[in-house]
Amino acid sequence: MSGPAELLGRALTVRPDGSYEGGFGGHPELDRTVVAEAGAFLDAGRTGTLEIGEQGSRCGAPLTLLVESSVPPPRMIVFGAIDFAAALVRVGKFLGHHVTVCDARPVFATRARFPEADEIVVEWPHTYLERTSVDARTVLCVLTHDPKFDVPLLERALRLPVAYVGAMGSRRTHLDRNARLRAAGVTDLELARLRSPIGLDLGARTPQETALSIAAEIVANRRGGSGASLTGAHTPIHHDGTDASAGRIGTVA
Repeated sequence: MSGPAELLGRALTVRPDGSYEGGFGGHPELDRTVVAEAGAFLDAGRTGTLEIGEQGSRCGAPLTLLVESSVPPPRMIVFGAIDFAAALVRVGKFLGHHVTVCDARPVFATRARFPEADEIVVEWPHTYLERTSVDARTVLCVLTHDPKFDVPLLERALRLPVAYVGAMGSRRTHLDRNARLRAAGVTDLELARLRSPIGLDLGARTPQETALSIAAEIVANRRGGSGASLTGAHTPIHHDGTDASAGRIGTVA
């Protein structure tokens, strides 16, 4: 975007495995450094600008590069085909997620009840989580509210490199669930990743309001927001998030 005239307008394409096409020329370290820096943008699913020296470091004339990432929609997996899940599916789709509903009970996990879901899976939640693909942008919402589903599922979920793990339940349920998870070998560090009771404190009562509180927490977690009211606050309105993805391409110009 800016820098020495002979480099303006040049581009390269970076793949998730680190291979690339094209190049900027000039100093031999420049392309290698750009590929590494662009890989970080790609992992985060971010589009933005990068400032670097023309020699691939902070040395030389400064360059400003545009890094444009092309990524698939992030996944939202909703475990538990309950009424609250139907509302969360709608909000998840609104936010641009690829939404999967998973429940072991075929009478509840039906297309008629979740017409807006991208996928409906009738399978034990922990079994499905073991075989499906997740990445660092995936959000897992556990609404089953039943230890026989929750404990084996969360035992696995809290050890995965996903963006968010939340579980529905009262504070009493949360304490009981934590005790069961510790007994199953989940560490305190792993438990610290669990958002439970799920969602932000909006005073939500209906399924729609609860879905909104869950979605708000997911966005705050992704973007680095506090969840506090902006009125009277001195924090930035917009935050630069660090969500990540897999199966993507980044172009640097």
